[in-house]
Amino acid sequence: MNAIVQRIGSLPAFLVTVIILLCWHAETRAAGPGDPKAMATYVDQPETKVVSSWDQKAAAAYLDQRQSWWMEWPRAARDHDTFCVSCHTAVPYALSRPALRKALAEEAPSVNERRLLDNVTKRVRLWREVAPFYSDAERGAYKTAESRGTESVLNALILASNEAQNRELSNDARAALDNMWAEQQIKGSKKGAWLWLRFANEPWEADDSDYYGATLAAIAVGTAPGNYRARPEIQSNLEMLRQYLNRESAAQPTFNRVVLLWASARLPGLLQPEQQRAMIDEVLAKQQADGGWSLSSLAGIWKRHDGTPQEAKSDGYATGLITFALQQAGISPENARHKRAIAWLEANQNKTEGCWPAYSLNKNEEHHLSPDTTRFMNDAATAYSVLALTEADRR
Repeated sequence: MNAIVQRIGSLPAFLVTVIILLCWHAETRAAGPGDPKAMATYVDQPETKVVSSWDQKAAAAYLDQRQSWWMEWPRAARDHDTFCVSCHTAVPYALSRPALRKALAEEAPSVNERRLLDNVTKRVRLWREVAPFYSDAERGAYKTAESRGTESVLNALILASNEAQNRELSNDARAALDNMWAEQQIKGSKKGAWLWLRFANEPWEADDSDYYGATLAAIAVGTAPGNYRARPEIQSNLEMLRQYLNRESAAQPTFNRVVLLWASARLPGLLQPEQQRAMIDEVLAKQQADGGWSLSSLAGIWKRHDGTPQEAKSDGYATGLITFALQQAGISPENARHKRAIAWLEANQNKTEGCWPAYSLNKNEEHHLSPDTTRFMNDAATAYSVLALTEADRR
């Protein structure tokens, strides 16, 4: 490239600029999309600021309404006037709703955020006396232990994320993390992971979901303020977690490795750079022609319980989660694949309801309990779409 510039140095400035740009473009294409040289070129380009074309207020209204419904749903009610913390509605809400605060000119958590945080805090404080989400007597063998393992991770994630911008952890968040480590498995094939609720429902309550839970634990540790991940007393636990996530990674469906990619961005040293690149290549290869991703394409051979075919078109959960994970892993805002994903998200919000579409891996809409339960996937889709789009706007 330098030799070319020297040979054309006597040409008018405008023509020189055009030739340099053409040479840069050819050089980038020759490097290939997965080449570090190409990635570096994309990263070095100036960011392009565009006016957001999605409705933040409508998204917030949808998330608030759905969280309000969940907290009042009789099936979500639990011991000591608390409610279950769900992977499809409550956890994504806790992670995403703060991202909309600036757009809504809010200076503090919304009413529903506060209720959720108070609920989690109450259960953390009553950890030794509050009943688990599910018990062996009610739902079968191991459900008490699975509930404790699952809840310990979700509580830690929610409270650590809420305090991510603080200088130090609160006593309640520290207690939640202590509870989490106490539930970690220290022997056997699941050493380093947590017992996780199994109801034969992908992607959060199936036989492979203990891996998903372990990735969330890693995110909680990496998100907690005060350099929590460096504390001496957790290093043995942290090493068991790292070993488990690496040991079992190859056997996981792609959607679990997407969350691992996100976790690796929060917890330095969790993955090697070449492992991160391989995961990025894996998910980019599954991007569809319209710029989105389909959750069913990430699920391997999983079949629906009701025998209906999986939905193959792009959805907001897969697209939002993958885009956000790629952003956390450092993909450039100017990367063409990233731009296509953002364009899909902006184009596929239901502006009337504020949500993004997604489809259950386990049953179609006709076989759900009610119209409200058909929205569980939309709840998660909307939350992760919000995270990806607010991150894109910020960058």
